[in-house]
Amino acid sequence: MAYMTDRKRAEGLGSAKSGTDHFWAMTKSSVGLLILVPLFIFTFGPVLGSSYDEVVAWYSRPFPAIVAALTLAVGWIHFKMGAQVMIEDYCQGIVRHALIIAVTCISYAALAAGLFALVRLAL
Repeated sequence: MAYMTDRKRAEGLGSAKSGTDHFWAMTKSSVGLLILVPLFIFTFGPVLGSSYDEVVAWYSRPFPAIVAALTLAVGWIHFKMGAQVMIEDYCQGIVRHALIIAVTCISYAALAAGLFALVRLAL
């Protein structure tokens, strides 16, 4: 008979070996978004409603382009992880796997499209 404390049984990454990593990844991305979203608003605000040429000139500068790219990347990855948690909580079986694959593909496709549009705008 093993005499283990509650802490000893709970130590580590949990039964699935990935829950803690996923939790910390969500926490880090949410802190990143907490910093990036206000920066994005303050860098996007001055060109809101401007002509196309002014927007191209604005995003040709490195700081607004980098802030926009980081906001896109961190935002879509955070969305993917959050949607995955929601799907894991409420779906079962093959539907769960299919939805996780679909959300992953949609998230990365939207991220790629956003970054492509930003690169086309900046260059």
